[in-house]
Amino acid sequence: MNKIKSKVAWTAANPSKPRRKVRTVISRTRTTAAVVLVLVILAGASASWQLTSNSLASGIAKAKWHLIARTAELGFRVEDILVVGRLETPRKELLEAVRLSRGAPILAFDIEAARQRVEQLPWIRSARVERMLPDTILMNVEERQPLVLWQHQGQFALIDHEGEVILRDGLERFSNLVVVVGEEAPVHAAALMETLGNEPELLQLVEAAVWVGGRRWNIRLAGDIDVRLPEKNAKGAWTRLAEYERAHSVLARDVQVLDLRLPDRLIVRKAPSSTPPVKNKGRET
Repeated sequence: MNKIKSKVAWTAANPSKPRRKVRTVISRTRTTAAVVLVLVILAGASASWQLTSNSLASGIAKAKWHLIARTAELGFRVEDILVVGRLETPRKELLEAVRLSRGAPILAFDIEAARQRVEQLPWIRSARVERMLPDTILMNVEERQPLVLWQHQGQFALIDHEGEVILRDGLERFSNLVVVVGEEAPVHAAALMETLGNEPELLQLVEAAVWVGGRRWNIRLAGDIDVRLPEKNAKGAWTRLAEYERAHSVLARDVQVLDLRLPDRLIVRKAPSSTPPVKNKGRET
């Protein structure tokens, strides 16, 4: 459609030029509109008559494909595929999923089947596929957003905000993400990250989180500090820890465990001393 507009504008700006191309494009558009209408009628007729006459339905199908081939001769064939929203999906994988070659009749392209194939790609959350007559296929894709790394049975996977696995290989560039551990951890990861994000300074210290007993989280902070969050009101407990840290610098006190499971107190367990005990020196004999 953009090509039609550009040709019309070009001719208007050059009144001395003949208008043959404009009339050709308009004529082609009208012809194809008529052909499309016939195709719709034939498709409906084929569906309704198939029950009564297989031979008639076969004849209608042949007529339909003949008309589609005719539209390709008029210029309604694929010349371009435009993709909007692609960042992580490899171009080759996307084109293979579309299964469309340049020069193919654009009206023969099954856009719904193509959409379903594209949405099966690892990075694609949703896709919309459209025809831009006469010769362009437009795809709008929404890719998944990485959230955390999931460690399960010794394997790692990249997880999105919906708890779905994006990738299992090539995860090196996502090593800065928080690691969640536990069979059901991906399902609860988005809520966890929302809770942790309420205290950005503490979030920067988070290295991993373990889903415990199917009901609550243990958080591992830098320096091998374990924070035990409660089953209920984890957000309030996390905020309370941030307040303790701002007021008392509790994380700098050589602690090993911070237990926040009781609503009115913080239980602190210090790390064992790394200094060996001093032995009493006796006289050698």
